[in-house]
Amino acid sequence: MTLPPTAAAVRIVDRVPTIDAVEMAASLVPPPQFADASFESYRPDADFASQQAALEKLQSFAGAWSAPVKSGGLFSFGRKPKAAPELPGVYLDGGFGVGKTHLLAALWHRAPGPKYFGTFIEYTALVGALGYAAAVQLLQGAKLICIDEFELDDPGDTMLMTRFLGELMAGGTRVAATSNTPPNALGEGRFAAADFLREIHALSSNFETLRIDGHDYRRRAIEGHAPVRDEASFDALVAGLADAGRVVSVDDFDGLISHLASVHPSKYVKLLAGLDVIAIRGVHELHDQNAALRLVAFFDRVYDAEIPVVSSGLALDEAFDQEMLGGGYRKKYLRAMSRMIALASADPSGA
Repeated sequence: MTLPPTAAAVRIVDRVPTIDAVEMAASLVPPPQFADASFESYRPDADFASQQAALEKLQSFAGAWSAPVKSGGLFSFGRKPKAAPELPGVYLDGGFGVGKTHLLAALWHRAPGPKYFGTFIEYTALVGALGYAAAVQLLQGAKLICIDEFELDDPGDTMLMTRFLGELMAGGTRVAATSNTPPNALGEGRFAAADFLREIHALSSNFETLRIDGHDYRRRAIEGHAPVRDEASFDALVAGLADAGRVVSVDDFDGLISHLASVHPSKYVKLLAGLDVIAIRGVHELHDQNAALRLVAFFDRVYDAEIPVVSSGLALDEAFDQEMLGGGYRKKYLRAMSRMIALASADPSGA
């Protein structure tokens, strides 16, 4: 079976996307899988009381946007507007797949506008595209800024975001953030709250940290590694999907890795426009950390877009070598591995 000409022509490496600051700001909304996230649809794990506690605390945090009881004048004794929370910032501290992003998106949906939701890298890219002063001006007056996956491994970016958020919070903006630390992953059992508060020391007194324990829901039903096809079944699957009308991109792993180096991570989302399935041929272990981190950023966007992935070669989650998994970026790699397994285990037919 051979690929139809139209399907064969779809390659991510042929795409050279552009994106301006206005588009970047407009894209600062929850990803599609959280478009309808709500506090009511969050399902706390009964084995971890911290999940229910976090849900209740965020509902209380959102209560500041509820309409206050209006004063009836001189005789309206005891009728006071609902008090705002003591702190304007909240930080959700937990491992992979415990529902932090769901809760963050639920908070965003509950808040009045203007409001913004994005990953740490999306905000730093916005500042890079606009310049610091213009970025502050664009987001000034926001009721809520949600930052998913706050990165603590780049001191320069962390200092930039601390200053950026400080200016916005001084104007009344409230901030909610998450980051990932894998509890008990590879023997590691600590959480990231201390790191977060230390790195944003200038703002730490403005944040309350909420610890959320639990198991990675993506691995609750998925064990082992991402599924892999041999070359014959890879070609047959891709051709069958194309014949069925699915828009499938087909790229060699090395070509994709090379192309990602030529595209700013803020534009990765546009590499995925219109795709139903991503097919990657010849996955192998990486030994270049810069290439590996770009792959992580790419799969973050693929995960947000909920695009199934099929691959040949090595399992996708085995693309990071042991030195990387034992280094300072291992949190990122472990998060990416979890997401790769989920994407590769999804049904590419769209059924």
